Amino acid sequence: MSADAIHKPLGWFGVFRLGLVQAALGAIVILMTSTLNRVMVVELALPAMLPGALVGWHYAVQMSRPRWGYGADMGGARTPWIVGGMMVLGVGAVLAALSTALMAGAVVSGVIAALVSFFLIGVGVGAAGTNLLALLAMRVAPARKAAAAAIVWIMMIFGFVLTAGVAGQMLEPFSLTRLIMVTGIVSSVAVVATCLAVWRIEPRVAASPPAAKLTPQQKVPFRQAFGEIWNERQARRFTIFVFVSMLAYSAQDLILEPFAGLIYGYSPGDSTKLAGIQNGGVLIGMIVTAIVGTTIGKSRAGFMRLWTMGGCIASATALGALALGALVGTSWPLKLNVFALGVSNGAFAVAAIGSMMTLASVGRKSREGTRMGLWGAAQAISFGLGGFLGAAAIDVARTFFMDVSSAFAIVFAFEGGAFLAAACLAARVGRTDADNLKLPVMPAGEHLPAE
Repeated sequence: MSADAIHKPLGWFGVFRLGLVQAALGAIVILMTSTLNRVMVVELALPAMLPGALVGWHYAVQMSRPRWGYGADMGGARTPWIVGGMMVLGVGAVLAALSTALMAGAVVSGVIAALVSFFLIGVGVGAAGTNLLALLAMRVAPARKAAAAAIVWIMMIFGFVLTAGVAGQMLEPFSLTRLIMVTGIVSSVAVVATCLAVWRIEPRVAASPPAAKLTPQQKVPFRQAFGEIWNERQARRFTIFVFVSMLAYSAQDLILEPFAGLIYGYSPGDSTKLAGIQNGGVLIGMIVTAIVGTTIGKSRAGFMRLWTMGGCIASATALGALALGALVGTSWPLKLNVFALGVSNGAFAVAAIGSMMTLASVGRKSREGTRMGLWGAAQAISFGLGGFLGAAAIDVARTFFMDVSSAFAIVFAFEGGAFLAAACLAARVGRTDADNLKLPVMPAGEHLPAE
């Protein structure tokens, strides 16, 4: 096989195949963060903080993401880490379902088993997710990074939706035994789908040079490799941006539906539909960003940064409008406002992930996985903190302001301020003397492979 064939850019079919891995990952995660959450709180009548703590624990474990990316950097292959991570994730999911069943008769033993299970879930998500994004970052052509990011995240959402529908049907009539069985089936299908999706994709699309060909300067201990990445100004700036922006992004998750119920009198069904409107907006924002990024912005290195800034500013504006809506009350066009927030969030998310994929290869070579792991760890920490801090902020605000409308208005305003801070941080990311240089563009009449 020629070197040119090995380093051929990943075509659309290859992007779709790796997107299938993300969908499989999402299929397992949604059972862990949604279904098990409900079973613990409703069927087992356990405190809501228990599943919340377990989900937070799995995010904390993902601080190990840089280590899994580094392992692939040094090993020269990413698909073994992707497949291995999915297997660990699948085993952790089945053990989590078994732990939940154990809680019905022995709470303490079940919780201890669940801690081990969610540890494995965190490791699996970190190892598979980090190296999946690193593989995409290294082998997707610059003109396709925004579209690739959108495809992968849309397929993850598809995995959420498909699993929720199919598994929901399979869980009826509910029993803990059926929960274990369904989790095992979903996990098995996800692992098999991952193996098929990455089959022979890396020999044609090598993630990095073989370990034997790494120079002595490239083959360094993890601590040194991590320190080298952290000392890169762009990597450090982007890490801070990811943390702040994703904190603002996730802080709204747990308060939007209570906001609709308390301020606007929405029923549980109505607030769930409102969440659907928001997610619909997210998908539209992702698709629009992918199209624009693949056409208008494909020739300029700074396009993703500008689009990321725009998404942050638009999200801040939508959150500011929600703060105003909290004070105005039922006459405010809440559905339109929430839809606009979803579109803004979707645009921001794809642009940020596209920037992540672009910057992963900027700097010291053979460190793409370590960089992606660093940013993934920052995202995991912010997601773990965001939901908790958003909900806690409402309680704190209500303590000082008896008026619940004022409490929501203040919290939404602070979240909007965090997005504005993220926009300022994004403005500094990637600003180098090469910003005005053109990215490689295919000559007229030539096209990237469609596979």
